[in-house]
Amino acid sequence: MKMMEQEKIENGVNVTRLFSTIETIRETPDIAKFKFRATNRWINGTHNQASVKDFFGAGKEDDTRTQPFVFDEDEPAVLLGKDMGANPVEYVLVALSGCLTTSLVAHAAARGVKLDAVESRLEGDLDVRGFLGMTDEVRRGYRNIRVTFRIKSDAPREKLQELVEVAQKRSPVFDIVTNPTPVEVRLEA
Repeated sequence: MKMMEQEKIENGVNVTRLFSTIETIRETPDIAKFKFRATNRWINGTHNQASVKDFFGAGKEDDTRTQPFVFDEDEPAVLLGKDMGANPVEYVLVALSGCLTTSLVAHAAARGVKLDAVESRLEGDLDVRGFLGMTDEVRRGYRNIRVTFRIKSDAPREKLQELVEVAQKRSPVFDIVTNPTPVEVRLEA
């Protein structure tokens, strides 16, 4: 009787399953196509609520989530809101931080680099005159975003810098915010 191979876990990532998933996708590339969804509903003033629940991935609709994840979005008082939640541009920073961190940790695990702690700080510069329609001379979105990682590990600094670069190269959200993504907006009939 063949012994079951013990799963390798590094940084909380199941590396055995990671490489198995990569191999499965190599053999069946169509399962790599995912479709994520979000819904949003206005509450009052600048307060609205978004939720995510279902998605399509690995060749089928996912039905494992029993409850949606709900995100309150609002503006701070200085921007006419009641601060009922982070504002949408703050959620962009949250999404970017999570995706860069996940990419960094997963690639560290795949390379056998043990991490003790990973923290990041993100800061973006935005001029609200664009959003308010006061001028077309300033961008409505972030002019720039700065990300600083603090990583605790026995790995040499060069290896950690390499992981930061890989995270940027592999992060879907980093790609979304650094490259134009076609977005179609329409009013339902």
